[in-house]
Amino acid sequence: MSLSDILNIIAIVLSPIIAVVVGQILQNNEKKRADKMEIFKTLMMNRGQGWSMATVRSLNVIEVVFSNNEKVLRQWKIYHDKLLVENPSDTELVKIKNEGDKLLEVMAASLGYKDTITWETIQQPYIPNGLIDMMSNQSQYMDSQLIVMNGIRTYMEQMSKKQKNDEGKDNGQDENGINKHIIK
Repeated sequence: MSLSDILNIIAIVLSPIIAVVVGQILQNNEKKRADKMEIFKTLMMNRGQGWSMATVRSLNVIEVVFSNNEKVLRQWKIYHDKLLVENPSDTELVKIKNEGDKLLEVMAASLGYKDTITWETIQQPYIPNGLIDMMSNQSQYMDSQLIVMNGIRTYMEQMSKKQKNDEGKDNGQDENGINKHIIK
């Protein structure tokens, strides 16, 4: 058997194995990119509307999905620190928004969109006035419901206390309001 024959046999045996390994690597990389794109798209879609459950979920998995991207992780840390400010002032709210937009910019660059998704693109989300009005009305409606429900709860608590007080009192009268001590 010649060296050429041996090399052919090795190639025949190893080719399918190498193909499977390379295919798996490519598939894993594509899945990781799809996960990154999903987070990026969710954050981009919701950037002008405020918080949603999808936004919070996406933010909470950045450290896992972008674990191999130091720039994204660094910007996420900066943004996260800004988000933790309690009762932010108007100035701090602007800083929070800017850091969130910077996070989107860094993510876009990491996904290969550096030249197509720019700072200007990120700064100009489309939010129709009708949607803003609807969200404002919804918020006012929910606030009103909360006020009514708190009022009902307070009323019910007061009535319960009054009933307990009335049951515990012995004012010297029977159920007909006649003084029990006079009848004796």
